[in-house]
Amino acid sequence: MESTAPQRRFAVLIDADNVSARALEGLLAEVANYGTAMVKRIYGDWTLPNLKSWKAMLLEHAIQPIQQFRYTVGKNATDSALIIDAMDLLYHAKLDGFCLVSSDSDFTRLASRIREEGLMVIGFGERKTPRAFVTACDRFVHTDILRGAGPETETTKKRAPSKLKVDTKLVNLLRWAVEASEDEEGWANLGTVGAKVMAQQPDFDARSYGYGKLSSLVEAIDAFEIERVTARSGRVDILIRELPKPVKRRAPRRN
Repeated sequence: MESTAPQRRFAVLIDADNVSARALEGLLAEVANYGTAMVKRIYGDWTLPNLKSWKAMLLEHAIQPIQQFRYTVGKNATDSALIIDAMDLLYHAKLDGFCLVSSDSDFTRLASRIREEGLMVIGFGERKTPRAFVTACDRFVHTDILRGAGPETETTKKRAPSKLKVDTKLVNLLRWAVEASEDEEGWANLGTVGAKVMAQQPDFDARSYGYGKLSSLVEAIDAFEIERVTARSGRVDILIRELPKPVKRRAPRRN
């Protein structure tokens, strides 16, 4: 029997007030790419009609609703309840990471505190999520790119190669990651490049450009040479290096 590496154990904590219920199925599928959701809780005032869309999905996905009344208008008691539970789980549950589902900057310090304990933090939220919360996470996923989140938008349509080439921010980010990972011949493993990119920009995702994989996005940009190497084990490694820049020749002088 083949031995398999143990699955990482995650707590998925959802702020129902700041995330759309349409993203739930895609969100849980995304979590499964990283490990197992051992704890699934969702926080909100379930007496209010605005959370009606969530109720039908809780039983289907075995998510525990946590009732939190709004004692004062304008004060978000849900955030406090989620943070208190997160800290309890951090110290008393055997977990490898947390998935914090919210677009609220109030969870920035929580994400940083969990990471200080050596646990992974994956954030999920809308594109309006403040940058401070995004960068406080190891990985941040915009919910609009998740399966079932809603109708296709301009941000999820496949971007044409001609537009990718002139996206200076994207191309420079990838070039930096390649230079930071390359060997003596300029080749870099794409997996290492992807890790460097996400360490610099936690919400980077090829799906935001309409491409399912980083390799497909890199090929579309057409600024890098790509080589696939098959190891004896059968594993295929993708190596990339920057294409040489064309040399500009000076026009000959006229006598």
